[in-house]
Amino acid sequence: MESTPLFTWKVAPAIAAGNTVVAKPSEITPMTAYLLGKILTEAGLPKGVLNIVHGLGPEAGQAIVAHPDIKAISFTGGTKTGEHLAKTAAPMFKKLSLELGGKNPNIIFADCDYDKMLAVTVKSSFSNQGQICLCGSRIFVEKTIYEQFKKDFVAKVSQLKVGNPFENVDLGAVVSEAHRDKIESYIRIAKEEGGKILTGGNRVSVKGFENGYYLEPTVIEVPNAQCRVNQEEIFGPVVTLMPFETEEEVLNYANSVKYGLSATLWTSNLDRTMRMSKQIEAGIVWVNTWLNRDLRTPFGGVKDSGLGREGGFEALRFFTEAKNVCIKYE
Repeated sequence: MESTPLFTWKVAPAIAAGNTVVAKPSEITPMTAYLLGKILTEAGLPKGVLNIVHGLGPEAGQAIVAHPDIKAISFTGGTKTGEHLAKTAAPMFKKLSLELGGKNPNIIFADCDYDKMLAVTVKSSFSNQGQICLCGSRIFVEKTIYEQFKKDFVAKVSQLKVGNPFENVDLGAVVSEAHRDKIESYIRIAKEEGGKILTGGNRVSVKGFENGYYLEPTVIEVPNAQCRVNQEEIFGPVVTLMPFETEEEVLNYANSVKYGLSATLWTSNLDRTMRMSKQIEAGIVWVNTWLNRDLRTPFGGVKDSGLGREGGFEALRFFTEAKNVCIKYE
């Protein structure tokens, strides 16, 4: 699991369905889960209903998944870890809900509301330093407005402030040193593949936090849709940029990755909206908006982005079992 909102997406419906819960937060960001447990205890949640276990994934996480008395596993994290969980759970026929990686397309047509699109695209690219599985990390722009978009987008991104999140800034630090190093390795790969760094790509030194893991928001113009930085999840403040000419072309680009979590589509053409939404391989498609969520609606992806759905009745169905009781009266 990742942050407190994701924690509650799983814990709340499980308890509402009458279950007790064993929950393991990320070992990198454990504090918010601890505080949530403390708040619930103070609110009067009975002992043993929510049990928060801290520790490393291969140890604490593996013990939870392998325990025979735990009947269902709901996980948010990387695709490789999800594969391992599935292999562990399969011999015990445990129920699985896996919300895994994403490499989400942001498709922009020339007939969009340009100013609104530009503002939202900056947000959808770099919110939480790009460390949201739903961020639009692959931006495809119709060729007729590509150069104008590139100029305007880079100008806005270049103005974003990086620093202490308790101050008036736009981006804070990425989650760990190892993750910063991974992100930087992809920036180097982009250059090796012929990508052009339009802005960013460097570390940022923040006064008073010189050892923090701060990176500039980075925009990379890539030479083709198959390059690694356009295919592999980076999960950081890095987006790629490419032009397209036709619907068929951009659909091929959008669906060319192994992931299928979300997509964003910008157009004022309703017919195009319906055609594209039906053909984009993603569990969620936002049209002329981004991250407009209602917890009552299904949430989840296809392909390597996972299986199962969270939210609303989908979550309640996961944490319950249907039973048929048939009584015959003479």
